[in-house]
Amino acid sequence: MMIKRAGIETLFAVALIATPVVLTTACGRVDRSDQVVIWEQMDPVEQGLLERHIEEFRAAHPMYADFTMTHVHYKPEDVRTQYQTAAMAFGGPNLVYGPSDQTGPFSIMGLIAPIDEIFTAEELSRFDPSGLPTLGGHVWGLPDQVGNHLTLVANLEWVDRIPDNTDAWLAQLRDLTVDTDGDGKPDRYGLVFNMAEPFWLVPWLGGFGGWVMDDAGEPTLDSQAMTAALEFLLALKQAGVVPRECDYPLADTLFKEGRAAYVINGPWSWQGYREAGRDIRLAPLPRVSSTGLWPSPMTAAKCYSVNRYLDPDARACTLDLLRWLTGPEAQADLAREMGVLPADLAVRQRPELVADELMAASRAQIDKGRLMPIVPEMRAIWDVMRPSYQSVLNGELSPDDAPRRMQEQAVAAIAEMRE
Repeated sequence: MMIKRAGIETLFAVALIATPVVLTTACGRVDRSDQVVIWEQMDPVEQGLLERHIEEFRAAHPMYADFTMTHVHYKPEDVRTQYQTAAMAFGGPNLVYGPSDQTGPFSIMGLIAPIDEIFTAEELSRFDPSGLPTLGGHVWGLPDQVGNHLTLVANLEWVDRIPDNTDAWLAQLRDLTVDTDGDGKPDRYGLVFNMAEPFWLVPWLGGFGGWVMDDAGEPTLDSQAMTAALEFLLALKQAGVVPRECDYPLADTLFKEGRAAYVINGPWSWQGYREAGRDIRLAPLPRVSSTGLWPSPMTAAKCYSVNRYLDPDARACTLDLLRWLTGPEAQADLAREMGVLPADLAVRQRPELVADELMAASRAQIDKGRLMPIVPEMRAIWDVMRPSYQSVLNGELSPDDAPRRMQEQAVAAIAEMRE
């Protein structure tokens, strides 16, 4: 495994040597010596905060008045592929922002710069170590928040207590699913969540005692725990407490409209629910009754990474802006506005944040989560889990057969990736 990666790194080391020639001779190269461009996959609330923080940076740094500072929004999957394509051609933005798992492939391909070679150990010491994406002995991103995790969100209009085990919770979900007009279709569901993406499956895999890979980066999908997790989610559907089909937009809409008692979602969504008029409370996903284990949603930082091919003339402005966007005041602002957990350890201890019930509940869920692996193999595992997971919920594949198919496809995909 390491030999294969060394080959990739060697290939890009050669590319790095050639970079100055390419950058100075490439026909039609865009001059970005006076630009700072950020590519991000933020939701609208985060985008608004980013714009505010950039304007505050401008006001505090008149020496960069001649610089253009912009951000470009992409869907989560698109920002990865677009950045990869652009950076391999020695282009792309100054900074790329997203979940820490994207730093693994970017770093292996030589497309981002090591953060620990840019910032001092003292500068990095204020960050939660679990929020610093580290691979191959280097840090590859600077976080403005940690968590990025799923948790249980209750609509207090319908929920007066939140059970702490799945048996009691399922009984409650049945009671909370209501057909008010008698047409045979629920007008209010006990639970909604994104049933199309395996990110929502992983917490339950942990709750039944499994995980997606071992410490060597090898997939561990063919397990009894995976079968049990799939059976559990299929049972929710068969009980009628969730919609027959439910993607992210539908789950989000139903909860905002008050047509669901619970939603499973992450910190990016909580402010939107409050703005929609929902009175919400967070709680950890309930303990699995049959195992006694807590579900373990993946946790990750959201961070900025620096383009390896950053224009030297824009370097100082880019790095000062990065310091600002991940600085204490920007992180405190994100925490107040969105309920996310700051990556800055000192900011977390501010009295107003310690007293915030939403943040306390979020932290309780993070404590039960597991760090998302940032190794490139994780991308292959996501890709093979998705179709089998969907096939189980659609009734096209049994929970007994799906784990084996996932494992076989993951092994094949990773072997191809390492060639």
